[in-house]
Amino acid sequence: MTDQIVVARLYKTMLLIRQLELRIAEIYHTDAIKSPVHLSVGQESIAVGVCDPLEKDDIVSNTYRCHATYIAKGGDLFGMMAELYGKSTGCAGGKAGSMHLVDIKNGVMGASAVVGTTIPVATGYALAMQNEAKMTGRQRVVVALCGDGGTEEGCFYESINFAALRKLPIIFICENNRLAIHTPLEKRWATNQLCERMSTFGIQTHKIDDADVFKIRDTMINALAEIRHGTSGPIFIECATYRWLEHVGPLDDHYDDYRDKNTYQLWQDNDQISRLARMLDDQVRMEIEKEVTLTIAQIEKYAEESPYPAAEELYTHVYAS
Repeated sequence: MTDQIVVARLYKTMLLIRQLELRIAEIYHTDAIKSPVHLSVGQESIAVGVCDPLEKDDIVSNTYRCHATYIAKGGDLFGMMAELYGKSTGCAGGKAGSMHLVDIKNGVMGASAVVGTTIPVATGYALAMQNEAKMTGRQRVVVALCGDGGTEEGCFYESINFAALRKLPIIFICENNRLAIHTPLEKRWATNQLCERMSTFGIQTHKIDDADVFKIRDTMINALAEIRHGTSGPIFIECATYRWLEHVGPLDDHYDDYRDKNTYQLWQDNDQISRLARMLDDQVRMEIEKEVTLTIAQIEKYAEESPYPAAEELYTHVYAS
């Protein structure tokens, strides 16, 4: 039987991601949110399964679809919401928005709006951590997440090769929703054997086809143990998933007919949040749901009441000081 404490923790984090992103979708049309949003509704189990076993000072790097991982890694929620509102109390001072969330104190590297660009940065960070471990005797780990589109960038293969060559303490995660905006994987890849391609670099690979949060978490626990003990690294994990909403924005775009509604229904039937809800005692579940609702109301109020950046802030963080 799965530990109920673990189930409750995973459920709370996934529900927070889901409910907060759905609230962002509701707010978006008011123009209170000052940047485009790429939502992870339907994909929450990857971020949570990946981040739950991490230590606070382990590092995650992400793409522009970064809300879920930021939250799952323990990023400051008040700073996140204020950043979406373009407020000075935001995690990037209100200057960056949804696609550039950052919280180094909680192990979240700055995300980037350009596909694939955080992968080599994460690889460099892993090199620094490898050198750090030689002095401290404690191995921190980097996790680099990207979508299936990110694996098509040259820097992805350069980073995998360098990480394999230097045996770096990094786990590469592909959140494979089989879409690059609206273009399906079948029109972009000669074969879908991504793990097989990665294994040619001589690294360990894993593929999880059903977004099962426990499988993802268990795979991460084992991978982290191997890297920390120096018996493996890097490691590549491919996680199949499905985004419920449009590529960028708050809407359901299945009416565009670029993807199959029957597939959407299958993924909805396999929703990991609903699955975990059924595993919990009703009283525990309701307490979690109440807490999540209160948290979202608090951070929304904070974002609304926070000030916009002062005019002189336009000139800060432009040049090194």
